[in-house]
Amino acid sequence: MELQRRGKREDVRGLFPDVSWQLWVLSMMMLIFPTLVMLEGNPTPKPWPPQFHALLYQNSTGKLAIVDLWYDWPGGRNLNLIQHQLGKRIHDVEWTNGTSFYFDLEHQTCLTMTFPVGILHPDWLANATYVGEQEIDGFKCNVWEKLDFITYYEDIDTKRPVSWVFFTGQTLHVMAFEEGNILEDQQWQAPSSCFEKALDLPQNHALASHMGLPNGISQQSLQSLRELYGTEDVPQK
Repeated sequence: MELQRRGKREDVRGLFPDVSWQLWVLSMMMLIFPTLVMLEGNPTPKPWPPQFHALLYQNSTGKLAIVDLWYDWPGGRNLNLIQHQLGKRIHDVEWTNGTSFYFDLEHQTCLTMTFPVGILHPDWLANATYVGEQEIDGFKCNVWEKLDFITYYEDIDTKRPVSWVFFTGQTLHVMAFEEGNILEDQQWQAPSSCFEKALDLPQNHALASHMGLPNGISQQSLQSLRELYGTEDVPQK
């Protein structure tokens, strides 16, 4: 029985692109945990603009990628266009209704996932814990931590995001940040393969490996999710 459970747990490894699952977990944690009171006099992070485009350099434990992040709060959608180094180009389209599509247009493959929370709210950094000033990437930044899950660096002078680091050690460095820049509607459309009959977990795992999605979720993280949910419905690793 235990071996069967372990097998099922292994089936879900690799389903979660690093950027997506970590921001999804952060969204869920903010819904569940009480917020912290920010000390009076500390600087507050600037809320994200309702719409923007950011070009990100991602380093996930030595695996590199360039990420085009398109954030559209009024449209209820978020897109991470992930170009793995000398690898596949993955579209990660997330909707505020909790549906996410991860697809590879070159191979017409797709994973469809449903999460209990949608995209991050523009003021998702509200009530983060201020930890002081620090220089990163050559910029003097104010630094905040949120729920011991993410560390966020904001340029003191321009209030633009410079970098953020997840508790896993994955880092994202902001190479360009364009407020108000939006993506054409057709670029958000998932291919027809996303709307075919859902695959079971073993098939999804094989497809995830083919698409080059990194193994982004650990047994400890899955256990944390189960504790946050208060349920065993979170996939077992």
